[in-house]
Order: sequence, then structure tokens, then C-alpha cells
Amino acid sequence: MPADSLDTLTIDKTRQKVPTRKNATRIRLAIILIVAVAAVIAALSLFRNRAVTIETTSVSLFFPTQSFTLLNSAGYVVAQRKSAVASKTTGMLEWIGVEEGSRVTSGQIIARLENKDLEAAVRQGEAAHQNSKAVRDQSRAELADAEKSFQRQKELLSSGIVSQAEYDSAEARFKRAIAATASAEAGIATTAAALQGTNVNLGYSLIRAPFDAVVLSKNADVGDIITPLGAAANAKAAVVTIADLASLQVEADVSESNLAQIRQGQPCEITLDALPGSRFRGVVHTIVPTADRSKASVMVKIRFLERDERIFPEMSAKVAFLQREAQDGDKIAKIVLNPAAVVTRNGQSGVYLVVGDKVRFTPVTPGVKLGDLLEVAGLKSGDKVALKPLERLKDGSRISFPEKK
Repeated sequence: MPADSLDTLTIDKTRQKVPTRKNATRIRLAIILIVAVAAVIAALSLFRNRAVTIETTSVSLFFPTQSFTLLNSAGYVVAQRKSAVASKTTGMLEWIGVEEGSRVTSGQIIARLENKDLEAAVRQGEAAHQNSKAVRDQSRAELADAEKSFQRQKELLSSGIVSQAEYDSAEARFKRAIAATASAEAGIATTAAALQGTNVNLGYSLIRAPFDAVVLSKNADVGDIITPLGAAANAKAAVVTIADLASLQVEADVSESNLAQIRQGQPCEITLDALPGSRFRGVVHTIVPTADRSKASVMVKIRFLERDERIFPEMSAKVAFLQREAQDGDKIAKIVLNPAAVVTRNGQSGVYLVVGDKVRFTPVTPGVKLGDLLEVAGLKSGDKVALKPLERLKDGSRISFPEKK
């Protein structure tokens, strides 16, 4: 290869451009600008995804009766007719035919004590009563014969056929027969009374329900000793406790200062913690004429106007004393919320519904104002919606909640 060809492959350092100070400054400015733009974009992205701390409000049920409620009070459901059923005699429980929740009718045998000795006494009394009847029949036959003999002796005496002594003997026999018959009749009454007594004692061993009721608790088991006083060791007094569910009433305490707002016969609305979705009509049955010093309150008894099989004694209850009787329209619950939670987006009313850690714009149909609340359609009771700051929210915004102190 020629030497001049090799010379063409060398780098001519004299022809390279040396960067000036002005060009270096421009390059640095460009780099700084690019980094700044990237930082702004990152900051905007971070700001856009940052959670918004919000306050919320709940969607709730509103009953129109709340608008004309005079007073609210709390109490418990109490059976006005309740009994601890026991035996009048002492004995061992031999059989029990009910358990908690059993329904019993008046006079129904619900338990039995061991009563073989009482049954034997009844049989003995029946035999004695039958024997007294036989003695009476024998005395009546003797009386009939003595009466006929006395009448014959009386006729023969007037004819002079028999002596006075024979007549007197027939008369005495007749009188003895009368007395014996009377004694036999009394004997029947005596044995009948004794038999009735043994039957009563036998009946005491059969424990019966005093009225139609439901068994609340079973207090004794087969083999337990039942005694009226329950004084003996391991002895039981009550076999079962029953209550008449038709006599259920709410007993509520009303402050003395609010007693002027209560009157007998006043309409009420009853709610039970066990049945939160139901409301029951009631009426003030009686105002107990005595006050509780410790609580400065008076007990008011509220009667249920309709029976419900789901209501049991000792349930906690709340009573609303109404200004007037509730109409059919007043019994329909309405969905309400704080009107400040409703916003308008693109000409449509809605709320920001809380779904996990985000909000979703949910359209609603506003209704009428009910006091400080607004009736809406499109939500359900228990939903949580954003209350503020609404201006910083949009559909899908991430949210957080204030830390509890």
C-alpha cells in the first residue's frame, strides 16, 4: 500500500472543534431544564395520586313520626302476668313434660311428683267410701223392716192382741234403725270428704299451668326434691317459670320534668334493639303513681297494640311518645342524608359514595326536606358519603380519613 494512502487514515487534530465556554453553558442549562421538567411532572403525578382527607356522613332511615315525637324514653319489655310454678307439697320430681319455649294452656299438667303413696291413699279412701255406702244400704233395709214391725205392733196393740212391752220393743227397734240410718248417711259424708282430701293431695303432686303462657325457664330436673319453701339442701321451689306473652308491656322511666307531656292513652311508637327494622304501635297504659327518688323518674307502662311472636320479655326497648296518632303514610321509612353532601356535576345531582379507599360519584334524586335532612333516592341506609371537602374530589379520587384522637 502506498505511503500517501496511510496518511489519509490519520486524524487531523488541527481540524477538531474545541468547545467554547458559551456552548458548555448552554448544555448545562438544557440538562437543568430537562431535570426540572421531569421533577415537575413527577410532582404533579404525585400530587394527583395523593389521598384527600375527607369527612363523611351516613345515609340513614327517617320515619315521619320523628317529626311529631314529643319525648323519647328507654325501657324493657316486661310480662305483666308471670309465675314461678311450684308444688304445694314436698316430693321428688318424677316427670316433667315441658322445656324452655314450650307453650302451655291453663290447667295443663306440666310436671309430676312421685305420688304412689298418695294414689294408695286415694284407693283406700274410695274403698272406705264404698263401705260406708254399703252400711247405709244395710241401715235403710233395717229401718224399713223395723218400721213395718212397729206399724203391725201398733195395730195389734189397739186390738189387745200384743202386750205393751212388745209394742215398746218394736218402737225402740224402729228408733234405733232411724238413728243407724242417719249415722250411715253421716258416715258417707265423712268418707266422701276424706276421699276428696286424698284426691286434693294427689292433685298437689300434679303441677299444672295456672294460665296460658310460654315457659321461660326450667328450674328443676327429674330426681330433684321439690318443696314449697326450698329450704332443704339441694331442694328446688319453682319447677318452671312461665309468662303470658299476651300481657307484654314496655316499662319505661320518664323524668319528672317531662311527665307533663305524658297522658294515659297517648299514642306511642316502640322500637326494639333486637328488631331494628321494625316499629310497633303502642299506647300509654298507665302511669305508675310513685316516683323513684334515686333517678327522679316515674315509671310509665306502654301496651303493645299488636302482638308479635318475635317479642320476648326483658328485651330492651325505646319508646317515642307521639303528639298524634301515626297514619299509614307515617309508617313508611325514607332514605335521608345531610343535604350538604349533595353536589352537582355536569348538571346532575349526586354524592361521592365511599367505596374502600376511593369515592365514586353516584347520581341521586333529591326529594323533600325533612327537618334538617334531605330525602334522596338512589342510596341505601348505612351508606357513607363524603361531606367535605367536596371541591377537591372527583370520581375515583383516593381518600383517607382523619386520625382518631
